[in-house]
Amino acid sequence: MSMPFYVSPEQQMKDKADYARKGIARGRSVVVLQYEDGILFVADNPSRALHKISEIYDRIAFAAVGKYNEFENLRLGGVRYADVNGYQYDRRDVTARGLANVYAQSLGTIFTETNKPYEVELVVAEVGDSAETDQIYRLTFDGSVADEHGYVAMGGQAEAVAQVLKERYREGMPLAEALRVAVRSLEAQDADRHLEAKSLEVAVLDRHREHRLFKALPAARIERLLNEADGAGSGEGSEGSEGSEE
Repeated sequence: MSMPFYVSPEQQMKDKADYARKGIARGRSVVVLQYEDGILFVADNPSRALHKISEIYDRIAFAAVGKYNEFENLRLGGVRYADVNGYQYDRRDVTARGLANVYAQSLGTIFTETNKPYEVELVVAEVGDSAETDQIYRLTFDGSVADEHGYVAMGGQAEAVAQVLKERYREGMPLAEALRVAVRSLEAQDADRHLEAKSLEVAVLDRHREHRLFKALPAARIERLLNEADGAGSGEGSEGSEGSEE
């Protein structure tokens, strides 16, 4: 009779964490950053069918990296949670903080109680009436939650992406400039990477919109914004009017 194979709990947790981290790093990065009118989400994602960024509720959006079927499962759970709570209580009772807590519990339970952890990292963001009241929460595979400000990079070569964000990000950037900074940071994943509008998934939570504050940007709009940013950048001090024609 063979002896049972024993692994210490510490080793088991470490193995699970390493497994999840490797899975997340295999994907492409997503960045979330505050800009002049709200919160911008940009994913290196050529797929038109599999979304990494989506609306959860009135002022709340979700961005994820890692295994699509796993984060899609979490997204749907978040939408259900928001709908039920908004219906039973009040729409204002549905917050990014409440949602982050629900996700933290789910991810923590999955990490400790199952053999295979989820290979996902998430951001839940809520746009406020001003930049000071915006909320951005980052959740890792084991249910840890971090309260972020300014910008977040996750998935893929996240450290390289975050380094570029650190160098180029500034508060209160207009949308075109914020998008250009986000794309430059995503291009840092590979030395020769050049991201076209069609290989990006971009959305905003815009505090000045009526009713639904979430908006996914089509490729044509992404291209115009990038041209506008490049025009403004090359005109040093000009208003970048040459790039901003519709």
